[in-house]
Amino acid sequence: MSVIVLSGTIGAGKTSLSKMIADELSSDVFFESVEGNDILPLFYENPEKYSFLLQIYFLNKRFKSIKQALANENNVLDRSIYEDSLLFHLNADLGRASALEVEVYDELLQNMMEELPFAAKKKHPDLLVHISVSFETMLKRIKKRNRPFEQISFDPSLYDYYKELNNRYHQWYEDYDESPKIQIDGDRYDFIENPEAGKEVVALVVEALASIRQS
Repeated sequence: MSVIVLSGTIGAGKTSLSKMIADELSSDVFFESVEGNDILPLFYENPEKYSFLLQIYFLNKRFKSIKQALANENNVLDRSIYEDSLLFHLNADLGRASALEVEVYDELLQNMMEELPFAAKKKHPDLLVHISVSFETMLKRIKKRNRPFEQISFDPSLYDYYKELNNRYHQWYEDYDESPKIQIDGDRYDFIENPEAGKEVVALVVEALASIRQS
């Protein structure tokens, strides 16, 4: 019985890999609240106005998901609360949130993280699977999935936003210490286009879990 959380930039393939891992382990998947999210298109139209509201929406959903996942002890999450601060602070650094909003957000996140061990059976996930992709692959995947509000043609400033987001994930992964972790090279293992690469990646995850259980 294992709880696995995935991480990675936009277009890294978190949803696809989550499904593959869940199928292998016969576990449930908690997907990020993107489809049917009325705030997300508003954010892309006016990030200065909606950045804080969007992040509070996601924070609430991610807190609920991680509590449920850790309580049930056998789940996969395609994104988790552990990435939340990275995403919001990038927007804050870009001038899309006020100092007061950052203060409120940071305090709320800290309270949630302190509460988490008391709200679930497990204190932390069994494994973080981080998908690292190049900026070029990130852009290609974003274009391919064709969500209109995500396209650089919709807003050219998204190019710099995406580049900085991808860059920050490298340090985020290095700093992550909530659980054991492995990193998957999403360029080397193109599991979205290549089923054989998908099998290799899932095997790496299963191997990592076996090693954790033996330690």
